[in-house]
Amino acid sequence: MPENARDLNATSLDPNDDAPEWTDEMFEHAELAINGKVIRPATGYLGPNGVVKGRPPLRDRAKQQVTLRLDPDVLAKFREGGPGWQGRINRALRTILEL
Repeated sequence: MPENARDLNATSLDPNDDAPEWTDEMFEHAELAINGKVIRPATGYLGPNGVVKGRPPLRDRAKQQVTLRLDPDVLAKFREGGPGWQGRINRALRTILEL
């Protein structure tokens, strides 16, 4: 057997496997399929800290994707806060525009 091939019949766990253990919450949100037919669709996705719910429902109007040029220091300030920086820019603009 080539050295990079795995023995599919092996029963021992891979000590180098860094995949997280599945929690009950993960199973609750996972898609359930039998013979390829989806019985229950997934209700979230796996994020770095476990199950994350899907996107919130769209309001009466969906957001539009645009291209916007910002000064590097402005962009860096919003990105400092981590994920969600685009939403923070949106909230800042809504505040300034009093929307």
